[in-house]
Amino acid sequence: MPNPESTKDVRRRLDPAFLALPLHRLADAALSRARRHGAGHADVRITRTRRGGWLARDGDLVATVDGTATGCGVRVEHRGCRGFAATTDLRPAAVAAAVDQAVAMARLAAGINGTAGAAPVRLSEEPVHREAVWCAPCEIDPFAVPDAEKAEFLTAASRGLLGHAAVRHVEARLRVVRETRFYADSRDTTTTQQRVRLHPVFTVTGTDAATGRARTVRTRGPATGRGWEYALGAGWDWVDELAQLPEELAEKTRAPVVRPGRYDLVLDPSNLALTIHETIGHATELDRVLGYEAAYAGTSFATLDRLGRLRYGVPGMHVSADRTTPHGLATIGYDDEGVETQSWPLVEDGVLAGYQTDRETAAQAGFPRSTGCSYAEDARHVQLPRMANVSLHPDPAGPSLAELIAGVEHGIHVVGDGSWSIDPRRHGFQFTGQLFHRIEHGRLVGQLNDVAYRGDTVRFWNSLARLGGPATYLLCGAFNCGKGQPVQAAPVSHGSPAAVFRDIHVTATAG
Repeated sequence: MPNPESTKDVRRRLDPAFLALPLHRLADAALSRARRHGAGHADVRITRTRRGGWLARDGDLVATVDGTATGCGVRVEHRGCRGFAATTDLRPAAVAAAVDQAVAMARLAAGINGTAGAAPVRLSEEPVHREAVWCAPCEIDPFAVPDAEKAEFLTAASRGLLGHAAVRHVEARLRVVRETRFYADSRDTTTTQQRVRLHPVFTVTGTDAATGRARTVRTRGPATGRGWEYALGAGWDWVDELAQLPEELAEKTRAPVVRPGRYDLVLDPSNLALTIHETIGHATELDRVLGYEAAYAGTSFATLDRLGRLRYGVPGMHVSADRTTPHGLATIGYDDEGVETQSWPLVEDGVLAGYQTDRETAAQAGFPRSTGCSYAEDARHVQLPRMANVSLHPDPAGPSLAELIAGVEHGIHVVGDGSWSIDPRRHGFQFTGQLFHRIEHGRLVGQLNDVAYRGDTVRFWNSLARLGGPATYLLCGAFNCGKGQPVQAAPVSHGSPAAVFRDIHVTATAG
C-alpha cells in the first residue's frame, strides 16, 4: 500500500518499546531453526497488543482495564503440512523451541493427512517486501491521553443525558486498541506495522409509563481506525448525536409494536452494515466456501462454480472488499502473510465476482494471487483468512435520505443495528435494529418497536430498489467478528449508503 511518508517518518510513529525488542534476532532464530528442520516455508510474527477499556454507569466511572500482550507465533510448512506454536518468552532459544513444536505438529498432521489422502499445502506466489513499514493515521495516541480525561469524556456526557426526564439510566463505554506487529518469513519478506482503533458507546434506558417496559437507544457513532481525535469530534459529531438520544428514547418508550407483514424498508447504513457483514462478507470468505469453517462458523452458498454466474443482487449493485479503506478497522499495509493489501470486487453489477483469500486458499482454488486477508488476533493465534472492509457502493448520482423516504408509500426506516441470526450457509436470516420509523405516503409518522426483517440472502439483495447517493454513505464497523477454533476476534468495517428494499417480510419480536 503506497504511503506518502518516508520509511523513517513512519517508523517514528511506531511504539518505541516494541521497536526496542530484538525483532530481527528473534526472526533469525526462528527461520534458521525452521531451515535446519527442512521446512518448505516458515513465518514468524512478533506482536504487541494493548487494550484499554473504561465503563461508566449513571455518571460514575465503575471499571477500567488496561493490558498489554506481547508474544511470538511461528508457523511452518513441513512435508506438505502446517504446524504452529507460540511463546511469550522473547529469547532466541525459546523462539527456536517454538519452531521445534510447530514442526512436531506438522509431522503429526502429515501422518493424519497421509492416512486421509489429503493434498499437501500449497501457497500462492507473492512478491517479496523487504523491511516494509506501515502505520495507520492517528493524530492523538489514546493511550497518551490521561485516564482522567477519558473518564470525564464518559461521565460528563452521561450526567448531561441523565438530566432529561426520559432517561433513567446511562451506560457509557470506551474501548481502545493499539496493535503493533513484526512479520518475517523464509522468502525474506519483513514488515513492521501499527494501527489504532477506538469506539465510544453511550446507551440510554427509559421506561414506558403505561407498561413499565424498559427501552434502550444506543449511539450509532461507529467504531473507527482513528486516535483520540475521534472522541473530540474528528469524523463524528458526538455532541449532536448525544443531544438527540433523549428525544429518540422518549418516543421509543411510547411507540407501538409493529404489525407483522410486508413492508418497503429504507435501511440506514448503520443498520445495513451488519446485513452486508453477514450475507456478503462471510459468504465470500473462501475458506468457508472450501469447507474449512464447517464445524464452527459455517460454509457458504456462494460456491466456486457460481463465480461469475450467481445473480447475487440487482444490476447496479457493486460490493468491494478493501483493506486500504481510510480509517477502516480491517485496513493495514500488509497482511499476516506479508501480502500487500488491496481492493477488489466481490459483487459487480449484481453478479458474484470474487472472494476473500489467504495464500493457501487462493492456491487451492487456482487463483494466481492472494487478496491479502490473512490475520491472527495476536501471536497466540494462528493466521486465518479474515474479512476485509466489505462495502456496498452508493449510486454516484443517487438521492438523499429524504428523497429515498419520499419514494416509499408504506414502509419502515430502520436505523442502527441490533440482534441477528443467519443459517450456516448464509441463506436465511433475521435482523433487528435500534430505531424503526414508520413511513406513510413518503413521510415519517412516528416510531415502531420490536421490528425484525427476514429474508433469503439472494432474494433480499434482488429486492434492492434504490441506492442512496454519496451523501448518505457511512463507514460502520465492529471490533469483534468471531471465527476459528479457538475463536479469534477481528475488527472490520463496512460502508454503505442508505438503500430501499421492496416488499420485505417484517415480523414482531414481541407481542
